[in-house]
Amino acid sequence: MKFGIHNPSWLFGSDQYEIFEEVKRKAQWAETHGFTWFSLMDHLIQIPGVGVADEPFMEGWSTLAALAAVTTKTRLSLLVTSVGYRNPAHLAKIAAGVDIISRGRLTLGIGAGWNVQEYIQYGWMFPEKPAVRIKQMEEAIQLILKMWSEPRATFDGKYFHIKEAMLEPKPVQKPHPPILIGGSGEQLTLRAVARWGDACNVFGDPEMVRKKYAILRKHCEEAGRDYNSIQRTNLTALLVAKNESELQAKKQRMQLPEPFRGYALTVSQAVDLFGQYQDAGTQLLIVSSYKNEAESLQLLASDVMPKFAD
Repeated sequence: MKFGIHNPSWLFGSDQYEIFEEVKRKAQWAETHGFTWFSLMDHLIQIPGVGVADEPFMEGWSTLAALAAVTTKTRLSLLVTSVGYRNPAHLAKIAAGVDIISRGRLTLGIGAGWNVQEYIQYGWMFPEKPAVRIKQMEEAIQLILKMWSEPRATFDGKYFHIKEAMLEPKPVQKPHPPILIGGSGEQLTLRAVARWGDACNVFGDPEMVRKKYAILRKHCEEAGRDYNSIQRTNLTALLVAKNESELQAKKQRMQLPEPFRGYALTVSQAVDLFGQYQDAGTQLLIVSSYKNEAESLQLLASDVMPKFAD
C-alpha cells in the first residue's frame, strides 16, 4: 500500500501571503519522505468540517500548476475537481498544461460537486438532483478524453458541446492522464467509476471502504471492466502522536473538535488502522493532517509507513 498527502487547509501561520510558500514546502517534503501523492481541494472557500468559510484559501488548479513546477516525483491532483466550476473543454486544456509542466505526473480528479453555498457565491448554476450532476460529470469526462486524443474533437451531449475543438500539445501521459472519480455513491458514482474511471476515491472506516470496493467490483462486472485496472484509494483525516499521553495533550492543544471527522491515534493505533485499510483493498491511502499539524505526518513517514513497505 502506498501513501499520499491531501492538503485541505491553508492555515499555516499569521501571514496569509506566505501560504503558497508553506504548501510548496509541504509538497517538497512529502516527495522526499516516501509519499507518492499530493493533492489539493477544488474549492473557493473553506468547507464545513475542515475550517470556517472566511479562512485563506487558494484556487486549486493555479496552485497545482505552480506545485508541478517545483516538485519532481509525486503524483499531483485535485481531490476533486467539481464539474460545475469550469467549462470541461477549458478544463481539458488546463489539465493538459499541468501534465506538461509536471512532466506527466497529473491525475485528473473529478467529481459531481456538492457545495451549494459555493455555487451561489460564485454565480454557478447548481442542479439540485445529484443524478444530473453525475451525468454532467460523465459527459465532461467523455468530452475531455476526446480533446486529449483527437486532432479536432466534436462532442454533442445533453449538457456540453464542442465542435472541432483543438487542443495542442496533448498531455504527456499516454493514452491520457489517469482519471480519478471521487465519491462513494453506490448506484451512480461507483457505476461511473466502472465506466470511465482509472481510479476511485471513497470515504469511510475500513469496513465501509471494503463495502464500497465490493460494489465497485459488481459494477465493473456489469460493465465488462477489469476491476483490478482501477486504482483503489481512500481519504481520511488524522492526528497522530507517539503515545496516549502525548495524543491527549495534542488533542487539547489543537482544540480537536468532537466529533472529529477523522482519527486521533497513537502510532501503534495508526499501524493497526492502516493494516485494516490495506486488508479492505486500499492501494493508495491519502491522509490529511488536522490543521497542517506537522508531527502527525512526520510520525507517519518515520514510524508507520515503513511497516507497509513493499
